[in-house]
Amino acid sequence: MGLYEEPIFRIAGDRGLLVELGDEIDPQINKTVRILNLLILRSNIQGVVETIPTYRSILVYYDPIKIEVRELCVIIRKLASKKQEITLPEPKLIEIPVCYGGEFGPDIEIVAQSHNLTIEEVIKLHSQPLYQIYMMGFTPGFPFLGVLPELLATPRLSTPRLQVPAGSVGIAGNQTGIYPITSPGGWNLIGRTPLKLFSPERKEPFLYAPGDFIRFRPISLEEFQEIHGKEYGDSSS
Repeated sequence: MGLYEEPIFRIAGDRGLLVELGDEIDPQINKTVRILNLLILRSNIQGVVETIPTYRSILVYYDPIKIEVRELCVIIRKLASKKQEITLPEPKLIEIPVCYGGEFGPDIEIVAQSHNLTIEEVIKLHSQPLYQIYMMGFTPGFPFLGVLPELLATPRLSTPRLQVPAGSVGIAGNQTGIYPITSPGGWNLIGRTPLKLFSPERKEPFLYAPGDFIRFRPISLEEFQEIHGKEYGDSSS
């Protein structure tokens, strides 16, 4: 179906409203999500606590004491009809240096063998595209990026790791992403960036936002250590 003509509303618990705008991972659907999300935020709707934009929908948390869900649906439906009246902020392009393979990319051989590729070909294929950030979530600042080259699409691990180091770059299905903090995870790890992607003490805690673009730049171990030392104040990896 692609992009819906009108939003579809689904109740998500006693304080959540899921607003679905399409049924695919698609740049136009995601753009519509980001526009509507911005309209909701700018409208300062009484009772709306938080919005979480995703690939194709928005989860709206609200206070049921301050606004009824039926009224909220009416307001959002009206806003959706105005979605072409605003312009999104200009997206940024962020270059992410990545040291591929070795201890930083323990699954890069799995990806290579799955597609009869060399490790060098995996690195080249992964670092060539310009990836759009479709959504952020799972952990603070985790960017879900698309679209990964078809030759690299690889199922996630059957058994997730209990601990994935911060900065790890992974592949799951036709998506790629970066772990901003140390956390569990089941993506195939192919490399690591020395950048500090999430820093709550910064004025802007994240280096990027949904709608921005990311390009990966392969670097050596020596470059990784140098950048890591500047980012974290040491020379460890």
